[in-house]
Amino acid sequence: MIPWRPAPSRLEAFEQVVAWYERTLPEFSIQTLDTDDEQFALARVRNLAVSILDDPDDVVVINDADTFPEPDPLRSAVVAAADSGRVQLPYTAYHWLGPEGSAQFAAGAAPQDCAYELVHRACSGVYVTTRRTWEAHGGQDERFRGWGFEDVAWYLAHETLLGAPPQRHDGRVYALNHAVETRAGDQYERNAELMQRYRDAAGDAAAMAGLVAEAQSVSAAKARSGPGAAA
Repeated sequence: MIPWRPAPSRLEAFEQVVAWYERTLPEFSIQTLDTDDEQFALARVRNLAVSILDDPDDVVVINDADTFPEPDPLRSAVVAAADSGRVQLPYTAYHWLGPEGSAQFAAGAAPQDCAYELVHRACSGVYVTTRRTWEAHGGQDERFRGWGFEDVAWYLAHETLLGAPPQRHDGRVYALNHAVETRAGDQYERNAELMQRYRDAAGDAAAMAGLVAEAQSVSAAKARSGPGAAA
């Protein structure tokens, strides 16, 4: 599942991600997903990608539209996700290729040979999970909108409520260059304030459970009255 809303600055990266899957991971079926929200709601789309699974133990890869994994770590993550009770991250190193590395990749260079910036403590880009595992720690808080923080908040909820961080698999993911979202304004400030609440609840299972329940209540209310899904 690729959360995706077409945007001129992101189209090339999206097409390269799809081509990478078709070329190196042909056994995977690709589907894009969006909601009818006026503002692209990444956390909500990720939750939707999990909620539409018929079987709670089916495995899904939630893959950002600008990022692609190495094949072997992803395949290992899929196997582990089925019964580990933890979300799998198919990488231990997150390479942001930037303008230079992305141009090199587009010109035919192998991704591991492209210029990059190492993103420390990365915890997004490609998730591998089941619905049962995702829902066990609340998924991602849909109050995060625009750019910012939903992945780190999710990581803290996972670590606190499931008793362990997501499980990583030795390898790399590669993030392609695109226009950067605005990291300022009222919504960004609301995101930052919500993120601080997750930091304050980290390690406290009761406090984190309350925060997750609050997020789920808001999401359920929106689901009853707001926009729906759009494939």
